Amino acid sequence: MSTPHNEAQKKDIAKIVLMPGDPLRAKLIAETYLEDAVCYNTVRNMLGYTGNYKGKRISVQSSGMGVPSMGIYSMELYRDYDVDTIIRVGSAGAISDSLSMGDVVIGMGLCTDSAYVSQYNLPGTYTPVADFNLVKLATEIMEERGVSYQTGVVLTSDLFYTDEKDAVARWKKMNVLCVEMESLALYCNAARLGKRALTMLTISDIPLKGEAMEADERRTSFTVMLESALRLAEKADV
Repeated sequence: MSTPHNEAQKKDIAKIVLMPGDPLRAKLIAETYLEDAVCYNTVRNMLGYTGNYKGKRISVQSSGMGVPSMGIYSMELYRDYDVDTIIRVGSAGAISDSLSMGDVVIGMGLCTDSAYVSQYNLPGTYTPVADFNLVKLATEIMEERGVSYQTGVVLTSDLFYTDEKDAVARWKKMNVLCVEMESLALYCNAARLGKRALTMLTISDIPLKGEAMEADERRTSFTVMLESALRLAEKADV
C-alpha cells in the first residue's frame, strides 16, 4: 500500500520515525547512523529510510517545510503506515535571550499563528502538547549526555518572511523559547489519532540579533541533537 506522497509499503516503515524537515538531512542521518539502511521513498524527493540503530528498527522520513507539508507526511505515517511515535528533529530561531546558537530545545507545548487547528471546529482554543513520557525520557538523555537544553513553549509559525517586524518580540513577552514551522501539525495529528510525538530543535539562528547559520552548516551541525534523538528512539517503548 502506498499513498500519493509515499511509495513505501506498510512493512517498510518502522513503528518509530525520526522526522527532519530537510530530505538531505534524512539521507545524512540514515547514511551516518543506521545499519542496513534502505530508502523506501523518493516521491517528490521527500526521502525516507529504514535501518537499524543499535539493534532497534528506526525510520527517518523528511517532512518538508511548513505546517501543510508536515500535516501530510505525519498523518500518512500515523494513519496509513501504523507508526506509533514521531520525533521531529529540526532547526529553530531563538526567541528567548537564554538560548545560544547550537542549544537544543524540547517542545513541551506549542503556540501558533497557523489556522491548522480550525479544521477540528472546536469550541475554544486548543493547545497541543508533546507526549509526557517522551519529554521525560528526552530530558533524562540530555542530562546524561551533558547537553545544553531547555524545555518549554515553542512557536509554530506559517510566516518566515513578514511585514510585522515586532512579531518575534511580542511572542518573547510570553516566554516563548523559539520559533519553527512544522510542529503544530505533528502534535495535532498525534493527538487526533492517539499517537505520540515530540519535537527536538537545534537553535540555528537568533532573529532578534540577526545571527544565522549557513544552509550547509544547518544540515550538518546538529550532531548533538540527532544523537540524542537516536538514543531516545532506541530507548522508547515502541
